[in-house]
Amino acid sequence: MTKYYPEHVAIILDGNRRWAKERGLPSLKGHQKGFENIRDLAPYIINQGVKYLSVFAFSTENFNRSVEEVKYLMDIFVNWFNKECDKIHKENIKIVFSGRKDNLRPDVLKAMEKVTEMTKDNTKGVFNICLNYGGIQEIADATKRIAIEVKEGKLNTEDIDEKLMYKYMYQELPPIDLLIRTSGEQRISNFMMYELSYAELYFTEVKFPSFDREEFEKAIDDFNTRNRRFGGDQK
Repeated sequence: MTKYYPEHVAIILDGNRRWAKERGLPSLKGHQKGFENIRDLAPYIINQGVKYLSVFAFSTENFNRSVEEVKYLMDIFVNWFNKECDKIHKENIKIVFSGRKDNLRPDVLKAMEKVTEMTKDNTKGVFNICLNYGGIQEIADATKRIAIEVKEGKLNTEDIDEKLMYKYMYQELPPIDLLIRTSGEQRISNFMMYELSYAELYFTEVKFPSFDREEFEKAIDDFNTRNRRFGGDQK
């Protein structure tokens, strides 16, 4: 039986701190390991045939964490975008970002712009990094953009439907087919709520730094057993 890889996969990268704690390491080191993992895992996933990969890297709520942890994560982002994304670029993968820019440090924004520009013409797949992101906020921001265009006469209210909404999200991406959440939590935590409407959900106890290619394939195998009905009757 041929294995089918969905068009759009999303991953909530959970369990970095718990992974480190289990190994007697400082909790922040878990974040470093998590970023190393997604750096290697993202090209693998797209090379398997997934066209769009979205990952929840940092939520708007994560700014409520300690100053030390937020600074550590922002430093990782700057270093990762400036140095590590070259490897993803060489795989012909386009990198885009979803989220609000407010609250992000200037050096983080500059690094994001560098990566976006460097990879903009790549065609193998799209790696969507959700940074300073919230699903409810995305829907609110999309609604504001639509309201502005209606007010300016660029859009008629009659044209607004569920498909049009995708064009006003942070990135114009297709609906998510499969959501993977690591580390045992079974909730979506304000992640891409509009795009997840009919997604299949896969939860694993494996913490993200240990979520390797084999674990990803387990998620795909499970996805291949699902009967996706999109609200229709069982057939």
